[in-house]
Amino acid sequence: MQPKPRETDRYTYADYLRWPGDERWELIDGEAYAMTPAPTPNHQTIEAELIRQLTNYFLDKPCRVFPAPFDVRLPRGAEADDAVNTVVQPDIAVVCDDAKIDRRGCRGAPDWVIEILSPSTAGHDQVRKLALYERHGVKELWIVHPDDRIVMAFRLEGDRYGRPEIAETRETTAPALFPDLAIDWALVFAKIPAES
Repeated sequence: MQPKPRETDRYTYADYLRWPGDERWELIDGEAYAMTPAPTPNHQTIEAELIRQLTNYFLDKPCRVFPAPFDVRLPRGAEADDAVNTVVQPDIAVVCDDAKIDRRGCRGAPDWVIEILSPSTAGHDQVRKLALYERHGVKELWIVHPDDRIVMAFRLEGDRYGRPEIAETRETTAPALFPDLAIDWALVFAKIPAES
């Protein structure tokens, strides 16, 4: 087993596979980012309800829904897995191309990613991962702000994300990729106490 990564070194997926299994890390362009501490109960409650709604919707459809931890390898080109230097764990990934799924997770961009902000990862998700998802062609990215109760939806327009659609999580929101899917925010936040 390789020692714990240091955030000043550069790594590949081969290195990542040798790190301690009780810690979560992401690699972006070879740089290691610790994904600890574990998400909060509110984060996990929101994720669980989103997963439930998405799994029900995709039950008889070709797309598959994967909650974290789920490795998404984003190669620069055709390099071997061991040489890939970007591996992330989106909170939720929807993948519609089964050829991208293997025993290690997903190789290539998911169609839709949902990130739920936590205080410890908010900057990482809104800066590094946003740019990364855009660069690798994730068609739609939602960033859910639990405290503010808003969702920001980014959609590819060519090879760039257009201006985000920002909505309050009051009624329902549908992704552009699946317009007949209505995420019911009342259910998502039903067990989350309102901030006073």
